[in-house]
Amino acid sequence: MTQGQNNSSIKGSIHHSGNAVPQALIELHPSGKTTASDQNGFFSFSGLSSGSYTLKISNMGFKDYIQQISLNGQASERLHINMEAGIDLEEVNVTGPSVKNNPETLVNAQYSAMPVTVIDRKTIELMGSRRLDEILKEQTGIAVVNNISGGARSVGVQMQGFGSEYIMVLIDGQPMVGRNNGNFDLSRISVSNIERIEIIKGASSSLYGSEALGGTINIITRHGVVDPQMQASVNYGSLNIVDATLEGETPYLKNKATANIAANYYRTDGYNTNSKYIQGTTSPPYDNYSLQGRTRYQVNENSYLTLSGRYGLRRSFMQKDFGLGHISGDNQDEQDLNLSISFDHRFNANLRSITRYYLTNYTADMSVAWQQTDNAISQDVFRQTLNRVEQQFSYSNTNSYQLVGGIGGSIENMNDNALNDVNSLNTLFSYVQGEWTPFQKLKAVGGLRYDYTNNFGGRLNPSFGLQYFITSKITFKAGIGSGFKAPDFKTNYLVFYNSGSNYLVIGNAVLSPTLQQLQQDGQISEIRQYVLNQAAGNLQAEKSTSYNAGAVVEPSKNFKVEGNVFYHKISNQINSIQVATGTNNRIIYTYQNLPEAVNKGFELGLKVSPLKNMELSIGYQYLIAQDLSVKDSIRAGKWPYNQNIHDPATGNSYKPRPKDYWGIENRSRHMANAALFYRNEPWKINASLRINFRGKYPFGDRNGNQFIDKYDIFVKEYWLTNASLEKRLLKDHLSIRFTADNIFNYTDPLMPGQPGRILLGGLSYRFFKDK
Repeated sequence: MTQGQNNSSIKGSIHHSGNAVPQALIELHPSGKTTASDQNGFFSFSGLSSGSYTLKISNMGFKDYIQQISLNGQASERLHINMEAGIDLEEVNVTGPSVKNNPETLVNAQYSAMPVTVIDRKTIELMGSRRLDEILKEQTGIAVVNNISGGARSVGVQMQGFGSEYIMVLIDGQPMVGRNNGNFDLSRISVSNIERIEIIKGASSSLYGSEALGGTINIITRHGVVDPQMQASVNYGSLNIVDATLEGETPYLKNKATANIAANYYRTDGYNTNSKYIQGTTSPPYDNYSLQGRTRYQVNENSYLTLSGRYGLRRSFMQKDFGLGHISGDNQDEQDLNLSISFDHRFNANLRSITRYYLTNYTADMSVAWQQTDNAISQDVFRQTLNRVEQQFSYSNTNSYQLVGGIGGSIENMNDNALNDVNSLNTLFSYVQGEWTPFQKLKAVGGLRYDYTNNFGGRLNPSFGLQYFITSKITFKAGIGSGFKAPDFKTNYLVFYNSGSNYLVIGNAVLSPTLQQLQQDGQISEIRQYVLNQAAGNLQAEKSTSYNAGAVVEPSKNFKVEGNVFYHKISNQINSIQVATGTNNRIIYTYQNLPEAVNKGFELGLKVSPLKNMELSIGYQYLIAQDLSVKDSIRAGKWPYNQNIHDPATGNSYKPRPKDYWGIENRSRHMANAALFYRNEPWKINASLRINFRGKYPFGDRNGNQFIDKYDIFVKEYWLTNASLEKRLLKDHLSIRFTADNIFNYTDPLMPGQPGRILLGGLSYRFFKDK
């Protein structure tokens, strides 16, 4: 941008076939400012510096509109924009250009060779969802599940067969910490103040680092303010759910600075999906408080300083009555704090840099006690702190290529009274990735990242993708990416006893001395020496390679279909295994590497606009997730996979075959979803109807042959139906909303994280200046 005063402006009106287009989202880059068109289709930006800008306009049922604008200290000519009817699938092209960006990072999802899904704020509002997990579980190829061995509190996201421990969760490009048994509970995060959600499926370590083995979920919070405004909303309904939000944003210092802030309170009584055997709740009641904000200051024409922060607190107590007077009380308090400061400087039209520092701290205090005697069963206090510094650069030549590179490091500390001999985890990283257009019909995207950890050395992760425009209506795309994940603190050092299930977990790095001490204390009945010799101290980093290929077909403006085939190969996957038996039949576990596992399948997505202001989308995923070492052991007749399969219906038993192996627990072969969104602007009504299907999936080994076959315990297939209805009043200031989740009240004792029917009503009032 050239030097100039903040006295330029942009004004315009948006129409389609002679009719005004209200409530269109208008973004102005690189200023970070956003606004919405009024009832006459009018919009404006003021207080702008001289220079070059990119104007982007998007609205449901229309193609995105993008225009380059140059300002020279005066108001530009009034724009008269005609929107073109059309639709966009949430699955965006692997190398498709995008002007959407996060002002705190130069790394864009468009640089991934893996498929990318973008969920914008408009879709979030139409769904009427309250927590992040509710948004994600309605997306193709994603499930929110309980970890079978982790209990009711261990809830995480599953993506194309990868468990939550392989999915990196970021806010504004910075990693979130704090996991229960490897799972990051996404219900901790309110959707208030979220601008959009970017989801990368498949290995994306070349973009985001070592933990993005199976994919990433990047949450982009709101930024950019044109006019002061505020919104207050409250929802109330089933389970005494209260969801209250207060948001505000304003420019200040003569439009040189902006500020956004959002506060949310959420509480629920919890619920019981197994009332036949348990009194109390299987999913805990809790109170959740969150506060997040951001301020951005324009230091000069080419530099911005950004401060952002987030604080979250969740307090919960869960009581369970197992009969015969045995009542347990489970307390858990969680706190997380995230702070970030960044300095953004543009050297010229092509070169830009961002310097960032990031701090996150997570604390969890978990305890279980018998209520009659107040005797503690277990207690675990866990603290995790991450300090991270990063320097990024970007260089773009809009005619042919764009490059982003960076270097940085982090120091991670973890304190836990169940962890032994823990040191800090120090990492260094550097990366470069970019997009290249050698000729008009072909685009290529590639990346290379090097990560070094003090515990497991270095690892280089490349990625590469191609997009070929066969015709104007058919696009082919393909990509390959690699990732790795070093064993975490708990996998290496945790020594934890679960009294309710009578098992002990010993971290791999401290396995031998801990077993030796237990044996000296007379607490060991038997040690599986072959497992001990194979596993102790030998835990390796997990590695994955992801392949995908697909096509996008758009025969008309109102119809679009996309298909994608994926194959994820995972080496050294970490899995729990029994290493010993203690006294009183206590099972003792540790961790070992599995030689090879695969997640493979395909996804289909369709989006159509049958009527004006109506969109219908349908998605489907087929998945096979298997541990190949189980198949090899069955084929070779090795213990323990050479045990006969027993048919409980007939009483017959037979020798296992590789085809009898069903797959890894908690993975469905079939998942599908459908969503219908309708918007009637004259009546000021928004409505949605969404249906989600999940096929049966294995829960546990019933016949004791150590692998899943068709006679084991499965969670039945099920359908969930959700709906929302919103009416806007008083010139869009007041909104009345009604939502219904799980309308047909489906529950299953094997699904402690799925509540029954939830009905909510809410009011929202926006304070803004009428135009």
